[in-house]
Amino acid sequence: MRDEHTVICSPAVFELIAPDAAAVPVNVELTYNSRDPYAVQASFRTGSTTAVEWVFARDLLHDGLIAAAGTGDVRVQPVPLNPGKVQLELSSPSGYAVFTTCAQTLGEFLHRTYLAVPVDTEYSWLDFDMALSDLLNDPARD
Repeated sequence: MRDEHTVICSPAVFELIAPDAAAVPVNVELTYNSRDPYAVQASFRTGSTTAVEWVFARDLLHDGLIAAAGTGDVRVQPVPLNPGKVQLELSSPSGYAVFTTCAQTLGEFLHRTYLAVPVDTEYSWLDFDMALSDLLNDPARD
């Protein structure tokens, strides 16, 4: 594990797409933490005091800027006929949602994460003690 630590936060606006309604803007905070170098966290602010948190593979978001990516609960792809936008589909037992967002905003955020932790160096940034503690839910780490 490296001694230095980097956290990158970036606000973004995603549009919630509904079949029979106008798109609804949703404020999203994108966060990258070098202690979890393979992941990006998105905090969706839905108007209530509680945010809805999703964690995505950083590479999934990157790949989704270029072509359709993802096979599970998260799918990302360029919007057909609009390369300036990216579509994000989220599904869970509690629901399904489709969002679009600006490809440039997402790309710039990802670029900053790759400057902080370059591709193929993620492993050297992992904090195995913290990960094991989180896995075991060790209250001594809080």
